Formats: sequence, C-alpha cells, structure tokens
Amino acid sequence: MDLNLPPKVTPRAYARLAEINAATGESKALRVAVDGGGCSGFQYDIKLDDPADDDLILESEGQKVIVDSVSLPFLSNATIDFSEELIGARFVIENPNATSSCGCGTSFSM
Repeated sequence: MDLNLPPKVTPRAYARLAEINAATGESKALRVAVDGGGCSGFQYDIKLDDPADDDLILESEGQKVIVDSVSLPFLSNATIDFSEELIGARFVIENPNATSSCGCGTSFSM
C-alpha cells in the first residue's frame, strides 16, 4: 500500500457533480472523507462542501473534489466514481486499501 498516491476521480463523477451544481445553482465541491464507524470499522462521508485550507483539491472541468488531510491516507490510490444502477445512483469509492467492506459499500476495514 503506497500512502503517497492521491485518489483519482473519474470523468463520470466530475460530470455528475457538474449536474448537481447546475441544478442547485451553486458551485460546491464534493467532499470525500473517512470517519470511524459503520459495520466494518470505517465509513465514507460524501457531501457537498467548501474547501478548507488543508484539503487536497482534485479539479477537472471546473469541478472540485476535496479530501481532508486526516482522510487522505485512507483514500490513497482510491478511485472516486459515480454509479447509476436500477437500485439507485450514488458516488462510489473503489479503495485498494480496504481489506473488507460491508454489503452496502459504505463502510470498510483496513
């Protein structure tokens, strides 16, 4: 596990963020954070927010995805994507650092 590789964001995730910002008339960043909790030990917290001073900012086509400095090691080399399926649409994280995850995909262990 290389903790120095930043997470990656797919074009599909940036496009969905652009759609959300266009619909709300705002220009918010997508914050991806890792919190303790969930059924596997850690859980993802994904929300619209404004960047803070110590955030890593990933930017493409005018859209920003931000990760705080505490969450960054947990998301090293992860891929942030947007998935649209029959059961719903959501931002998803493919995390190579996770040793296991729950069935809902929102919590994981390392």
